[in-house]
Amino acid sequence: MLPRVAAKICAAFLMFAFSAFGASIAAHAQLRVDVVALDSALLASPTPAAPEPFGLKTVPVAYGGLLAKWNGVAADIRAESEVLAHCRDLSGPCPPAAQKFLAVIADGRAHDGRARIGVVNRAINLSIRPTSDLAQWGVPDRWSAPLATLTSGRGDCEDYAIAKYVALRAAGLADDDLRLVIVRDLAMNEDHAVLLVRFDGSWIVLDNRWLMLVADSEMRRVVPLFVLAHDGVKRFAPAAIAETHPAATSADVTAPAPGALAN
Repeated sequence: MLPRVAAKICAAFLMFAFSAFGASIAAHAQLRVDVVALDSALLASPTPAAPEPFGLKTVPVAYGGLLAKWNGVAADIRAESEVLAHCRDLSGPCPPAAQKFLAVIADGRAHDGRARIGVVNRAINLSIRPTSDLAQWGVPDRWSAPLATLTSGRGDCEDYAIAKYVALRAAGLADDDLRLVIVRDLAMNEDHAVLLVRFDGSWIVLDNRWLMLVADSEMRRVVPLFVLAHDGVKRFAPAAIAETHPAATSADVTAPAPGALAN
C-alpha cells in the first residue's frame, strides 16, 4: 500500500514541477517576444524633429513693431477666412482673388509630402509680381494678408511668405511645422523674409526669389534674425547666431526689428 501511495505522490510532484517549469519557459519566451517587439518599435521610431530653423535657440519677443505687424496681419487673415468660408459654402460673393487662392489650396491638398509644399510654393511665386511697399502703397513697409496681395497681384518678400503660410495651413500642414523667418542677407546687405516648412525632421526654405526648395543649412550668407509663428514672435538668440555664423558682424547679430524688407 505504502509503495503505491509513494508512487502517486512522486507522480504528482513531477507533474507539478513540469507544469511550473513549462510556465517559466512560456513566460521567458513571452518576455523575449515583448522585448523584440519593443526594440523593433524603437528602431522604427521617426527621426526627431528639428526644434527651430537653423538649429538655433530663440527667445520670445514681448513687444515692439514687429510683433504689432504680425498681430495685425493675423487679424487680417482671420477676416479673410470668412470670405473664403463664404466661397466654400456658396453663401456669399467670392472675389476672383479668393477663387484663385482656394485653387492654390486645392492643388496643394491634391498632393502629398514634399510635392504639396512645392506646388504651393510655385503657385504663389508665379501669382505675385515683386514690388516694394513704397512703390505699391507709398509707405516703407506694409504687411498684407493673402487675398489683399492676390487682388493687387503685387507684393514684396513677406507678402509671398504670408500667402504661403496661410495656404499650407489650409492645405493640411500643422501650425508647428510652419515658420515665417526674417534673415539678414549679407550678400545684398538687406533684410529678407522667407517661409520655412518642417518636413521629415528638417526645415525647407520657400523663397520668392526661386522655385527650388532648399534646406535651411543650404542658405549661405544669411543671418537668421526673427521667427514668426502661430505662437507669436521670437528672436534668434544673439549668442547662438554669433557661434554658428562667424561671418555676421555684431551689428547683424544685435539688429533691431526690421523696417522695410527687400523684395
